[in-house]
Amino acid sequence: MQRTKYCGEVRDADVGERVVLSGWVFRRRDHGGLIFIDLRDRSGLVQIVFSPEVAVATHEAAHALRSEYVISVSGEVRKRPEGTENQNLPTGAVELYADDIEVLNESAPLPFPMEDAAEASEQLRLKYRYLDLRRPEMQQNLILRHKTAKVVRDYFDALGFLEVETPMLTKSTPEGARDYLVPSRVNPGQFFALPQSPQLFKQILMVAGMERYFQIVKCFRDEDLRADRQPEFTQIDIEMSFVQPDDVMNITEGMIQRIFRDILSVEVATPFTRLSYADAMERYGNDKPDLRFGLELADMAELAQQSSFKVFLDVIAGGGRIKALRAPGMAGISRKEIDLLTVEAQSYGAKGLAWIKVRDGFESPIAKFFPEETLRRMAQKVGAEEGDMILFVADGERVVNDVLSRLRLELGKRLGLIQPGYRFVWVYDFPLLDWDAEEGRFVAMHHPFTSPCDPDIQQLMQIPESDVLDDRFAQKHSALFSGFKAKAYDVVLNGYEIGGGSVRIHRKDLQRRMFAALGISDEHAAVKFGFLLDALNFGAPPHGGIALGLDRIAMLMVGASSIRDVIAFPKTQKAICLMSGAPSFVEQKQLRELFLKVDAPA
Repeated sequence: MQRTKYCGEVRDADVGERVVLSGWVFRRRDHGGLIFIDLRDRSGLVQIVFSPEVAVATHEAAHALRSEYVISVSGEVRKRPEGTENQNLPTGAVELYADDIEVLNESAPLPFPMEDAAEASEQLRLKYRYLDLRRPEMQQNLILRHKTAKVVRDYFDALGFLEVETPMLTKSTPEGARDYLVPSRVNPGQFFALPQSPQLFKQILMVAGMERYFQIVKCFRDEDLRADRQPEFTQIDIEMSFVQPDDVMNITEGMIQRIFRDILSVEVATPFTRLSYADAMERYGNDKPDLRFGLELADMAELAQQSSFKVFLDVIAGGGRIKALRAPGMAGISRKEIDLLTVEAQSYGAKGLAWIKVRDGFESPIAKFFPEETLRRMAQKVGAEEGDMILFVADGERVVNDVLSRLRLELGKRLGLIQPGYRFVWVYDFPLLDWDAEEGRFVAMHHPFTSPCDPDIQQLMQIPESDVLDDRFAQKHSALFSGFKAKAYDVVLNGYEIGGGSVRIHRKDLQRRMFAALGISDEHAAVKFGFLLDALNFGAPPHGGIALGLDRIAMLMVGASSIRDVIAFPKTQKAICLMSGAPSFVEQKQLRELFLKVDAPA
């Protein structure tokens, strides 16, 4: 061992003791007679003093030290002189007077100063990730992530769950994001897929009688990336037999409560708030509402009909929506600032942004189209008071909700309305199906194995078999299917969806009809999901579960804005690892072994 103690562990109790420390040179300060080095390892930082009165040769050697040299030093721990203590450091009351030093490795000049590494561009930090990960902030992020995983394992183990590994090389079932494909050398022309999730396998485990399964598992999706997405990410995957949504929610709440208590010493109140999907969309404009502040949306169609404002009346006549949002204290902003806000709304998809200021009455270019009483009722509906402004968007329902939900979040940030802390909410009763106009068919809102709610199951099973065999099954019953709800639920934290799950379909006859509603024929289903459908023939129990994003939970716990800050070796938004250079071209010999020919760009 090249040390007897870690740098961050040196304390008053060690004064007078001789210790050996090893680590990286963080700072070097030459004060003439004395040279000071801040030595850092994963545990923290401690000050080393090189004095010619203690060891001349060691003092001379310290002149050559540079940032990030790896050294081992030995010496006596002394109390710092009165008035020189560093209250910001756990080791700030002591220092090590070095009498011996060994340079274990030198460092090339750094691409960015370690003291200001957080200010370096993210591209540079990702290229030199091994340096970026030396930063205490990054190390603390990964330590928190490790502790979270340990708490999760301990929690589920105590509840009788089994951690079972599922395959990384599996069958391509392209229902959702694109698969990452892996060519098989021993089966020419055939491909494995990296799993988008262990969904089918965890259902198989329920058929196999495992009853309570969990796994901290890698998943892969070839999709467009953003701050909270990566091509490979980590799920806390859970599945249970003989459960309903409340059972899954209660187990999940207990796990989250335990994580926040054990790691952040934060008490999370349970049960979490619950909102139906319809309620969340109506009040907040999206299905992952941030409940740390108010500013709920309000429907204005009924009041707008009392006006002569043609834009609003035309939208209502066309079946659209008109909703409004209160902007607290913004009645005093200039017309230029309103124009910028309008441009922002247009960037979200709005055709325009109507507004009314509540200031000595009502001030707006559109106010003249509304009776005074209607304007007062509009203000009351959004809770607008003197000095506030009311923002309106009129368009199709999706556009209205999307634009106002984004404006709501932006106003929450700009106006400092977002309260500190953690606000959890369950969103449930999602639509079972969503119409994909581009493909001309229904798609699963969650995934194809999600169970409809019980009344919808009855309606689906009552449809005649002859209709199920009809190619136009989905179109014939589209009005019915559009109203179906799923036994699905998402858990949301501070405006981020951190997990989603459902009760699954455990009967083959119901699964077959679900596939038919999605336009998946019996033959196609057998090719893609045959092994699951076969398993459902052999006494599959009712079951359900949830998958939570470990990366996203860790990101929110450390207060980061990107999951890249809690993943050791993340990829860019173009799915590139700047450090290793992946993905890369491979040799023709490797391609020939896989029976592949690549038409690559020059």
